[in-house]
Amino acid sequence: MGKATYWVGFDLGGTKMMATVFDANFKAVASDRRKTKGNLGLESVLERIYKTIDEAVSKAGLTNKQLSGIGVGCPGPLNLDKGIVLEAPNLGWTNVPLKTRLEKRFGCPALIANDVDAGTYGEYKFGAGKKARCLLGVFPGTGLGGACIYEGKVFRGRTGSCMEIGHFPVDARGPVGAPGRCGSLESMTSRLAISAQAAQAVYRGQAPALQHLAGTRLENIKSGTLALAIEQGDTIVEEIVRHSARILGTTIAGVVNILAPDILVLGGGLVESLPQLYLEEVRATVDHEALPAYAKPLRVVAAKLGDNAGVMGAAALIADAAQ
Repeated sequence: MGKATYWVGFDLGGTKMMATVFDANFKAVASDRRKTKGNLGLESVLERIYKTIDEAVSKAGLTNKQLSGIGVGCPGPLNLDKGIVLEAPNLGWTNVPLKTRLEKRFGCPALIANDVDAGTYGEYKFGAGKKARCLLGVFPGTGLGGACIYEGKVFRGRTGSCMEIGHFPVDARGPVGAPGRCGSLESMTSRLAISAQAAQAVYRGQAPALQHLAGTRLENIKSGTLALAIEQGDTIVEEIVRHSARILGTTIAGVVNILAPDILVLGGGLVESLPQLYLEEVRATVDHEALPAYAKPLRVVAAKLGDNAGVMGAAALIADAAQ
């Protein structure tokens, strides 16, 4: 009998890191997660990554020698060919050879991918975007990420990832966002941007439910909090979110005119908390703004995999690369 196949998918995006061990059929065997703490120094962060993977492998009843490969979804600009994280501000990283470090530590092949690319690939392989010829994924949350899977492959640049839809310029007179540019799509439609507008509504006395739930502190105004405030009757909060979704839909319509995707998957914290609102507004805006020949056949759906999209996609990417 041949050696059993086990893949590790690792998600380094957001505020938590997560490792999941999958068998050859991509059934999850075991997982481990812990908070992502940046600016602790390179070695300290790497040790947290190693420990998370070690715990998942141990829970699966395996050893590192039984692993066939590790796929990692990372935030920030990457050199995909060399597996180098060029910059990860949330971790305080610059030019970190993560692929090499993982391969040396675990003794198996490793692959580094953009975290949104990995999540979208997970939806393509196992979730809402299965069998798409061209899949566009857009994920509004704390920030705003986008990715495209074209004929089964991640759409990418020569050495790095692309589809940074969050940095698409929308209005030069708009708010300042990362990395210091005015009026990007992310600065106008991310959860942080929506929360800032909602906090102003609280301050003006227009959002009593949100006042009770979170006050004006941005760190307390999460996606679920916004959804609850809308459910409890804060019409101004609903209009802020709907207006943001329409801006998002307008930019997506432009991308639809360029790529002609057959499926648009919307995910991220805001969509998970307010799926009907986002699908409704984005669908209507794309229908109005995109060319009818491209808008009409487009399916607009909510992501299905949630937090598992990144680890499933990362594991599938390393498995497909090994074939």
